[in-house]
Amino acid sequence: MRIFVSGMKKAIIIALYWLAAIFMTAVLLTSLDYDLGVAILMSLSFLPASLALCFLLPKVERNKDGKKRILDTIYIILGVMMMTFLSIYVWQLVFITFIYQEEYAKWTLPAMLGNPVFVAAILAILAYGNYLLVKWLDNKYPTDCPISFTSDYKKVSLKKDEILYVESRDSEVWIVTRDGRHYRNKTGISQWENLLGSGFLRVHRSFLVNISDATLITPDVVSVGRQEIPVSRKYKETVKTVLVMPRE
Repeated sequence: MRIFVSGMKKAIIIALYWLAAIFMTAVLLTSLDYDLGVAILMSLSFLPASLALCFLLPKVERNKDGKKRILDTIYIILGVMMMTFLSIYVWQLVFITFIYQEEYAKWTLPAMLGNPVFVAAILAILAYGNYLLVKWLDNKYPTDCPISFTSDYKKVSLKKDEILYVESRDSEVWIVTRDGRHYRNKTGISQWENLLGSGFLRVHRSFLVNISDATLITPDVVSVGRQEIPVSRKYKETVKTVLVMPRE
């Protein structure tokens, strides 16, 4: 019941965020000579692309090499921008040309809505605001819902506290539990990092560890259970901040 209530609170707060975001975008669009009612309708044209950006960007694999990661990000941004412009023109055509025929008979699309920088700035603000809100909600309302995934063509459900660490091995990810079970999965480690949330820490491009089970042995090694895991230079400062080395 507690999990259900927390989930409902999260959903309501996120819905309120998007309602507020749409209204604030509409207020901005009134500067382009839209009436507030029409501006609210036009602001909805940013919603599908903003949600797509929130969903797709976290799926970019951080353990890919830099060039592939940058290319994946560029493809997502270009696709989202195309979706936005298409949505803007469709909403302009439907709600301005057809519904408001008399009042906006000679109305043309404002130049700013064809400006990629202006459109990209709105999308970035909406998506980043959602990212910060979701991150805050995950910390404020943690849930113990089991995580379901497929391993060797079988459905597996694990609670977060059962997972000891996650290891990326080429095209597969291995999920290792506290009692020694191993599960193979195709979901990328970056997606597992987003899925598991603040209770887990990335210590290496190939390793994600349960903070409650991790001990920093040296600046370059973390112990998780009976397993010693390397700490890469990229994550060393973050690991030192989160984990404390035992005193001799």
